[in-house]
Amino acid sequence: MRTPVLDVFRPFLWLLARLYWRVRFEGVEHIPPGGPLVIAPNHLTYADPVLLCLPIRMPVHFMAWDALFEIPGLAWLIRRLRAFPVQLKRPDPRSTREAVRLLGAGAVVMIFPEAGRSLDGSLQRFQSGAFRLACALKVPVLPVTILGGHEAWPPGRILPRPGRLTVIYHPVIEPLPAHDARAAAQALSRRVRAAIAAPLPPGRRESAVDPQ
Repeated sequence: MRTPVLDVFRPFLWLLARLYWRVRFEGVEHIPPGGPLVIAPNHLTYADPVLLCLPIRMPVHFMAWDALFEIPGLAWLIRRLRAFPVQLKRPDPRSTREAVRLLGAGAVVMIFPEAGRSLDGSLQRFQSGAFRLACALKVPVLPVTILGGHEAWPPGRILPRPGRLTVIYHPVIEPLPAHDARAAAQALSRRVRAAIAAPLPPGRRESAVDPQ
């Protein structure tokens, strides 16, 4: 089943991204042809989920802040973009069960390891949930790096400004076999983080600002 809203507007959104943000997609050859798959990007703007899906022809489900589902109109839209709610401030068994169901059915799920958007454009502390899921279900992870998003649409700005964005799809990373599930998830998190951080400027690879 496709994503009808995105499929209909994909050419327009692609053109808009090219003209307004001069977006460039690199490493698209690393995108697998099918799932199950966890996509793990850094998180800079509200547009990240749609932007990252433009070159991906598979249906992509993604976790979104549960407060967004309380906004009339926006809730209708993001549900049709295959979003499902997650609580950011505490563990959310419902979102975990939904992710397990989707991945078990061979779907693609996008999970932002930082949870919220970066306040300063730097890579924040990673949450472990995406990597525990990947290890438990033996699902590969596709790391993705977004460059230029913070400058184009920083937190606190209502509308984005023109800019130059680059989206880099890295080679998929397979979970390594391990007897200790926690250690396996930590090792996978470190490998994915290293891939995402590598193209970032040195000053953006770590942040002293707490994630929101």
